[in-house]
Amino acid sequence: MANEELQTPETIEDLEPKMKVQGKVLKTTLAGAIVDIGVGVPGVIHISKIQKGSVTRVADVLSEGQEIEVWIQRVDPEKNKIELTMLEPLGMDWRDIKPDMELVGKVTRIEKYGVFVDIEAERPGLVHISEMTHGYVRTPSDLVQKGDQVNVKVLKVNRRKKQIKLSMKALEEPPEEAFAFTDDEDEKKEEPPTAFEVAIRKAMESKGGDSELADLLSKLES
Repeated sequence: MANEELQTPETIEDLEPKMKVQGKVLKTTLAGAIVDIGVGVPGVIHISKIQKGSVTRVADVLSEGQEIEVWIQRVDPEKNKIELTMLEPLGMDWRDIKPDMELVGKVTRIEKYGVFVDIEAERPGLVHISEMTHGYVRTPSDLVQKGDQVNVKVLKVNRRKKQIKLSMKALEEPPEEAFAFTDDEDEKKEEPPTAFEVAIRKAMESKGGDSELADLLSKLES
């Protein structure tokens, strides 16, 4: 996550990506600007990293001696190279987002099929309506509103399509069974024997059980 407070590094070795520092513009060029951030090695801001909108002339936005706030984009102490940006870095890069990560995000958009949640990545992730909670959900707005903070779990990341699938219900305890069967309900009730079954039992219990059983079966077949 990008630093929100200004840091005061003393050497290039103290610098880290996404660190926020104070700087002074030393020189503007056609390609960007050279900035002193107080570590003995000047940093460079490319023209594309000055502001979100397009910049035609650097001098129209920055001037020599101007105090600015910048973030460290890349640093190479061995080559004394520092790349800076005036665009606040994202909280997470695509390579940082992994399945099963648990995050806190803010609902930015609500659709019929789910909600989009800002997790400080390049794009918001989607919580499909089926992943919002256990049980039936009539509409996502019944559970959350735009601006709400929600706890989510990363289900899947598709870097090629720039898609992040999230779940809210994955962090909830599954509901208990609605009905608990008692021993009496779970057992099947024994039906009373038919007259034919009674006759067979008596025939088998008597001395001539085999012959009587054979007579009963022959009567049944006829």
